[in-house]
This record gives sequence, C-alpha cells and structure tokens, in this order.
Amino acid sequence: MTKFLFFFLMIFGWFQLQAQAQLLTVAEKSSFTSTSKYADVMNFIEDLKKLSPNIKVENITTSTEGREVPLLILADPMPANPENLADEERIVVYIQANIHAGEVEGKEAVQMLARDILNGKYQGILKDVILLIVPNLNPDGNEKISTENRTNQNGPVNGVGLRYNGQMLDLNRDAMKLETPEIQAVVSQVFNRWDPAITVDCHTTNGSYHEEPVTYTWMMNPNGNRSLINYMRDRMMPTVKTNLFADYQVENVFYGEFIDRLDIDKGWISYAAEPRYLVNYVGLRNRLAILNENYVYADFKTRVNGCYHLLLTIINYAAGNKKEIKLLLATADEKATSHFAKGIPLDSFTLEYEGRPTQQPITIKAFEADTIPGVKGYWRYKQSNRQRTVTVPYIADYFSTKNIALPYAYVIEYPIAEVEENLLRHGIKIERLKTTSNLKVQKFRIDELKGDERLNQGHYTNTIKGEYVIEKKEFPAGAALIKINQPLGKLAAYLLEPQSDDGLLKWNYFDRYLVPQWGGGYYSYPVYRVMENLQR
Repeated sequence: MTKFLFFFLMIFGWFQLQAQAQLLTVAEKSSFTSTSKYADVMNFIEDLKKLSPNIKVENITTSTEGREVPLLILADPMPANPENLADEERIVVYIQANIHAGEVEGKEAVQMLARDILNGKYQGILKDVILLIVPNLNPDGNEKISTENRTNQNGPVNGVGLRYNGQMLDLNRDAMKLETPEIQAVVSQVFNRWDPAITVDCHTTNGSYHEEPVTYTWMMNPNGNRSLINYMRDRMMPTVKTNLFADYQVENVFYGEFIDRLDIDKGWISYAAEPRYLVNYVGLRNRLAILNENYVYADFKTRVNGCYHLLLTIINYAAGNKKEIKLLLATADEKATSHFAKGIPLDSFTLEYEGRPTQQPITIKAFEADTIPGVKGYWRYKQSNRQRTVTVPYIADYFSTKNIALPYAYVIEYPIAEVEENLLRHGIKIERLKTTSNLKVQKFRIDELKGDERLNQGHYTNTIKGEYVIEKKEFPAGAALIKINQPLGKLAAYLLEPQSDDGLLKWNYFDRYLVPQWGGGYYSYPVYRVMENLQR
C-alpha cells in the first residue's frame, strides 16, 4: 500500500508539473505574434486556480458591454478580511494592466508573473507580499483587436485592441470624475477595500526614440505628500532602476519625452501631473504609485519580458522594504489627519504648479529624430540612425506656483446627489450639520466662467476665475460637511476647490448651479470654505 501510494503521488506530481509547464499565455504560444482576447485571459485565470491554493479571484465589476473584470489575489495565507489589514505584516501591491487595450504587454506580463509565482518559481514572495492583479482592466477595448490599431507599434503583428472602453472614454482620464464602471471598481473594490501601499499601472509609450525598452516614473502631483514623492524620486525608483539591470539585464530609463525632439539636449520631461491619471490620483491618497510605459518601438517579446522583470523588481523591492514603506505611509496619513489640530490650517492646497528638473539629471541612450516631409503634427517625426547618449535635465518635479490655505471643512449649500455620490465613491467621509447653522465662511465669487470649445471625454471642461470673500451664511440641518482632517482630505480639496485643475467644477458637476436662467452674472459657487474648527 505504501509503495502504491508513493507511486501514485509520483505520477500525480509528474502530471502536475506537465500541466504547469504547458500553461502558456497567448503571447508565449504564438511566439509573441498575438495577444490574448477576453476569453483567453478568463481561461488562463481558471488554469491558474488549478496551480495553487494561494489564489482567489473576485469580479470587481461588469463592463459596459457585459464583460467581467476579474481581480486576482495572490497570498499565502489568504487574508480573511481585506478591510482590516492594519496588523498585517505583509505589504499589499496592486498591478493593473490593459487600461488602454492597445498597450498590451502588461496584460501578458502579469499573466506570466502570476503563473510563475503560483508555481513556486519565486519562493517566499507571498510571505511578504499580498499581490493584487487586474490583468485586463479594459475588456471592451481589448475585444476590438485589429491590425489597424496602433500601427506605429512594433507588434504584436496580429493586432491589438483600442484605447477607450465601451463608453468611448479613456479610463486613464477618469480617476477624479469616476464615470466608468472600470475605474469606479478600481477605486471602490481595490483602493478602498485593500488600500494597496504600491500601485503599478502598465502602458506603452508613444513618442521619443531611445534604446531602453522599459520606462517608468512615479506620482508627481504637488498636492500629494512631498515625503512620498521624494522617497520615490530619491530612493525607490533609483534602486529599482539599478536592480532591474543588475538582476535581469533589462535596459531601462525613467519615463518621459524629449522637450524638443529635434534638439534632444534641451531635456526630458514627464509632463502629465493631473490626478485624472491613475498614478497621480494614488499620490493624493497618500500611497505610492508607478507608471510603467514600455517602449513602443521595441519588439513585442522584448517589451513583455521587460515589463515582467520590472514588475518582479518592484515586488522584490516592496518585500524587502515593507516596514520602511508602511512607516512612511502611516506618517503621511498622520499628517493628513492632524490638519487643524492646533486650530489653524497646517497645510495648503496648490492651485497652479510647474515642472522643474529633478536633483539628478537623466542619461538616455537616444536616437535623434528627423521630420517626414509633408507630414504635420505629432506624427511628423521619424527615427534617424544617429544614436547619441545624452545626459539632460529630467523635468519631473512639480512644485506650487500659487496656493491657498486648506480650510477646516467644506460645506455644500444644496443636496447635490451626484457630487455626494462621487465623494463617497472615492472613500471620502461626509458628515452632516446637526442643526441649522449660521457659519462664517469663505464664498467663491465668480468673475468669469468658460467652457472649453472642444469636448474632452464628453465634457466641455470649465475654467473659472474669481475670488473668495468672507460672509456669514445660514446652512440647513443635514447640509453636507466634508472635513479636511481625514486621510483623503487633500483628495476632497482637489475635488471641491473651484479653481482646481481637475475638480468636479472642472468636469461640469456644478454647471446648473452657477448661471441664472436669465440675465447676466453668476451665482456663487455652492461649496463654501469653513476656516474655523466647528468643534472648538
């Protein structure tokens, strides 16, 4: 009986190893000529569940066209309650791929990485890390695979999907307005439930020419916690850069584009600092975030493998520095919740900002560009054969040029359901005035309000000018009160400040409350700033 059992276990183990060896992604099976469709990803996830007990799968939403968006949870042991991880020694890392479904190497890389972690290739990772993965965040865009999409991209030759989702919206412009089911789910089911310490968002570049197949950068909006930004700039990202090449021989450089493609010595810039971009949004939540942009002109296999090893390097860094990172984030949260602790504003809100060079310049193995005769606009450039390594300023540090003191709280004059719903979806706490209250407030008096001439994500986004004036105003019992001394206080301010470059006024949430039906002039902005502690 003992010999029979031993023989049976040997045969079972052999078959299990064969199954693991044969579990390949579409990219691997096709020699990197194709990328996976929705059904391929879903089938691969089912196969992953057979590999190990250390995976759990949740559907976080259903897309506009009716497709599930699965979240993979890799952990050993599996946590029982994601909302209560305060005493958890492991660090939570979240990776999302295919937010733009034409940019597909992240989707392939995370499937490969999940398989390799679950089959034991990287022993010990799950003892230090709870890993969350959404491999196909934009399933509707992914199903529109065509060789006509992203024709400038070097593979896969059998085509890729579309940038936008089933609503024809760009998911990576939706972090603040939350109009898509996919990003609503990322915020509610990932950020609010699991509170990942580190988020990685996988993309593919468009733009400047260079040799490095992998690029990446960090959250950089100046309303985020400066200590976290500096940690990414000075410690985590330089270490990841060094380790990615030392451990896996992957050439890499921080993400950006040349300020002038025809004069590459002018500098290298990471230009998008608004929190509509997921990575910058995460920074407003006092968490670490990384934008991965894989080089569009590298071949598909090189991009996938480069992305794979970047993600592995980030996970290894998180595992080895989890205590340091957790302490850093706890300190940032403590600063956020201590606002107005002494009865005065302890922080300010940046209204306008500018990009400046980081302390260290950046070295890029660049190719100079030429122009294509007769072609105008963004696509008028082509890569030359003139390779030149340059060391130039890296414009990736964003600092305030105009700011305003943060209030104790905001109070909303009217019960505006869509505004309150947005705030609650973000995880922002809303309190209520218990009685009719006569409060000394700052009112924003509008001098000018203009909608853009061109639609942006279905909106004629607003630009506003005006000034705050002090007045006494009566608010009814039950009026919404949003205090800033909460972990997401800066995010609340970004959404509610009228002059914010990515707030709810910008995205037309308040339009019908701003202009009278007849006559000229404007109503006052219906969100007021309370500058005194109401609990004193």
